[in-house]
Order: sequence, then structure tokens, then C-alpha cells
Amino acid sequence: MAHQKDNMFQQFMLFATSGEIDSFDLIIGAALIVLLSYTFDFIAKKFSIPSVILLIVLGMGITWALDRFLDVENVTGTVIPVLQVLGTVGLILIVLEAALDLRLEKKKTKMIWMAFFVALFVLLLTVFGVAFVLVYFLEIDLLLALVYATPLSIMSSAIVIPSVGNLAELKKEFMIYEATFSDILGIILFFFLTGLDLASESMTGALFSELFRIIITIIISVIVSYGLVYFISRITKKANFFTIFALLALFYALGKKLHLSSLITILVFGLILYNTKIFFKGKLENLISKDYHERIIEDFKLLTHQSAFLVRTFFFVAFGMIISFSSGTKEGVLLIAGSALIIMYLIRFAHLKFVKAHEIMPELFIAPRGLITVLLFFQIPEKYKDMLTPDQLELMDGTMFDIILVTALVMMLALIFAKKDYDVIEDITIVDESALLGYGRDIKDLS
Repeated sequence: MAHQKDNMFQQFMLFATSGEIDSFDLIIGAALIVLLSYTFDFIAKKFSIPSVILLIVLGMGITWALDRFLDVENVTGTVIPVLQVLGTVGLILIVLEAALDLRLEKKKTKMIWMAFFVALFVLLLTVFGVAFVLVYFLEIDLLLALVYATPLSIMSSAIVIPSVGNLAELKKEFMIYEATFSDILGIILFFFLTGLDLASESMTGALFSELFRIIITIIISVIVSYGLVYFISRITKKANFFTIFALLALFYALGKKLHLSSLITILVFGLILYNTKIFFKGKLENLISKDYHERIIEDFKLLTHQSAFLVRTFFFVAFGMIISFSSGTKEGVLLIAGSALIIMYLIRFAHLKFVKAHEIMPELFIAPRGLITVLLFFQIPEKYKDMLTPDQLELMDGTMFDIILVTALVMMLALIFAKKDYDVIEDITIVDESALLGYGRDIKDLS
């Protein structure tokens, strides 16, 4: 018996050190990652620990194991292309998932606009604040600093949306809107900055060109979304989700090729699909089959949620696989990341306090960076990367890692210490709700 166990152990060690990975090993690994991710989600809900941190740690552990037991080389070169595809698909799914949770109602108009302006002004002020930190420490020009500062300034809806479920409904919706707007506005700003050619056009001309592209994108998005919702309500087959998602991905990719802000298309489609009573009125009401439409929305939301979960899982594990923990603990990285984080939270505090959207805790500390930050970092054009030395590039990679990690941990602590009981919000009137949104009273004044 002991001899048999020794043979089994020897076979296992021979496999572990052989350096060979076949398709069955990949299937086993993928299945274990998904199962662990579900476990991490349970831990996240139970202890308010962002599952993204656990997934990144898992990815780092996988890289260590591959290097220690299988001697796999060039993990980063293999993972980065996968990471870029996962990030793009995840981005589409996350914005769609957020839009399908947003019920447009007249009484929420002020809250929606407030979330938009908070996202816009906090983003712009943070981008410039972080850019000046980069200019000071790295001694680079302002445009280059703005390009690198933009990804670091965008809130991650991929982390916010699954993390705010225990907040009061009004606070939860505000955070979902703000995070979604931050994603979209940040992506628009990033591609605007990376597409700038100040040698051939003025800043004013570039701004007007970008505004024109946004208007065109909105018009196209509305037309496409009405057509897709009509198509969904009329088809009778059950498996519609991936057909619709393929069309959305097609429109998104074509929009990017045409330099349009195509993420707006995803947001507009989700809002129209979930709020047909608002967008299909009068004669348009006859264009959709109400009974079937109502039935498929829940299925559509479920499939979107599950697909987003799957993509998020593999994205953050893959990100963890290319992270070097040592790069995030260097003195220069700690100085840059620490200064940037102080500016981020000071700007967020000042703006939230100024607009008095509502009591600013725990929203002040719910500002994680994640999927968008990583995805945009990998999409910085080579001409900008070539402007930095290898040491500066390493400092930027370490800064990105530190900011993602610290903002996730800060959010975790804020959610742990946040008040759990917001029942007073559920019972207030529309007048009180307006006050709650910053027109004279805070939550604590209502309790």
C-alpha cells in the first residue's frame, strides 16, 4: 500500500515538473478558477472583501506555480493578448449589465444628472491632479502625463456594481450611475487624448470634432437600439442573448474603427430595452410584443450577469498573472501612488461635499480602479510608451497596481464600517428624496 502511494506521488511529481500542459489541464484549471470565483463572491458578500483582490492574488499564485513546478516561460507575453480581448468583452457586458439595472423614472432625474456631473467633474479634476503628480515625479510633458493619468482616474463599474448591493437603494443607484458614467466619460477622454494631433489641429478644433462624434454616436445608438429591441420582441427562439450580444460587439468594434464613442451604444441599448414604457409610446407602442418582451428581460439580465461574472473572473486572474508584487513596493512607486491617491480622495471629498448629493459616507471611499484602468493602460499607443524610459514604464506599472489594490482595500473597509440599516430612505416621500439628493437635508437629518 505504501509502495503504491509512493508510485502515485512520483507520478504526480513527474507530471508537475514535466512542463507540459494539454487541453484537459486547461479545462481543469478553468473549471477550478470558476468554482473558486463563486467561493470568492460568497466571501465578498459575507465579509465585504472585494472579490477582485482575491482573483488577482489567485492569478499571482498561478504564475508562481507555473514558474515553480512547470517552468513555463513568457507568461506575460501569452496573457496580455488574452487580457485585452477579455477586457473589451467585459467592458461591453459590464456597461450592459449596469444599464439593465437602471429604471428611468421622473423622480430620479435629479439623481441621474447629479451622478453624471459628479462623475464628470471628479474625473476631470482627478485627471489633472494625477497628471501634475506624474509631471512632478517623472518630469514628463503635460499631454503625456494626462494620457497616463486618465486610466488611473476612472472608477471601475466592474468592481462597484457587484459591491454596493447592501447599500440603500438610492445610494446603490447613485453609485451605479456614477461608476457607469465614469467608465464612459473616461474612455471618451482617453481616446480623445490619445488621438490628439496638435501639430495639425488646435485644441478647440479637436474638442469640436470629439463633440460631433459623440452626437453622431448617440443618434446612431438610438436608431440601432430601437431596431434591436424590436428584433428581440419579435423573435420566438429562446437562445437570443448571444445573437444580440454578437450584434452589439459588432457595432462596438465598427464604432471603434470609425473613432466613435461606441460604448454609448451599449448604454443606450440597455436603457431602451429596460425602459420600453418610456421609449415606446404612442404609435411606437405597437412595434413591440409586450408580453414576450417582459418575459425575456429577466432571462436577458440573468445571462448578462452570468457572462459578466465569467469574463470578470478570467480578466482579473489573468491580470494577477502578469503583476509583479515587487514593482509595487519600490520607493518611487509608493511616492507617486501615495500622492495620486491623496489627490483622488481629496477631490472626491471636496466635490461630494460641495454638491451635497447625499450623505457622503461610504460613497467617498467607493472609488475603486480596476478593469477599465488595466484595459486602457494596455491600449496606450506605442508612441506614448516610447516617450518613457524603461524605469519610468516600470514605475507606471507599479503605480497602477498599487492604486488598484489600495482603492479596492479602502472600499472594502468603507463597506465594512458603513451603516447597514437605511430603512428610513425607503419610507421618505418624493419631496424628502429631493432633499436627500442635496437640496437642503442629509440622510442623518432625516433619521
